[in-house]
Amino acid sequence: MFGAGTLPHMSEPGLRERKKERTRRLIADTARRLFAERGFEQVTVTEIAREAEVAPATVFNYFPTKEDLFYSRLEAFEEALLAAIRDRAPGQSVLAAFGGFLLGQRGVLAMNVPGGDEAATAQVRTVTRVITESPALLARERQVFDDYARALAALLEAETGAEAGDVACRVAANTLLGLHRALIAYVRDQALAGEPASRIRVGVRAEAERAIAQLERGLGDFGVRAAGA
Repeated sequence: MFGAGTLPHMSEPGLRERKKERTRRLIADTARRLFAERGFEQVTVTEIAREAEVAPATVFNYFPTKEDLFYSRLEAFEEALLAAIRDRAPGQSVLAAFGGFLLGQRGVLAMNVPGGDEAATAQVRTVTRVITESPALLARERQVFDDYARALAALLEAETGAEAGDVACRVAANTLLGLHRALIAYVRDQALAGEPASRIRVGVRAEAERAIAQLERGLGDFGVRAAGA
């Protein structure tokens, strides 16, 4: 159906995109390896470019800031999380969709890496160390979560027909993202305490389920002070 002259034109974009994705992955993997070895603050973009055998300008073409090299996966994770809420089944609540995603294989329990529990434990500890030792990464993480809280609030406003800036939608969005951040903090605390990934996985699931159950009930019964306290 297609003439021979049209085939290169049709196949070229696919090849180009695959090459771009390989380059992007190479740069990100190189950066994360150097960050793990020396710490985020001690590694320059020029060094990453040299190790990946690309120009510094190429690095910035794929990652506008140095922090993007580390957090590209977090942003993809948050995009998928928003999609899980946006595409939830009829009759399913936002909280149920959010909890289902977090407790799924792509959520906070995703610690499976080649090499089993020992390798997963080493990875969690390394990532935790790199982040907690870097003020720049901690600041960027807060920015990412704030951005997605706003995006989630806007999604909830659109779905409920609320006006822009609706307080209830903002509260719901920040509550859900707060749950996510609390679970990440739990994982990091456990990793820094020396717990293996297998035990962290069990613990974070239990904490997530307990927190989700509390949110399902609401906060009306939370922290009620006993008489005489």
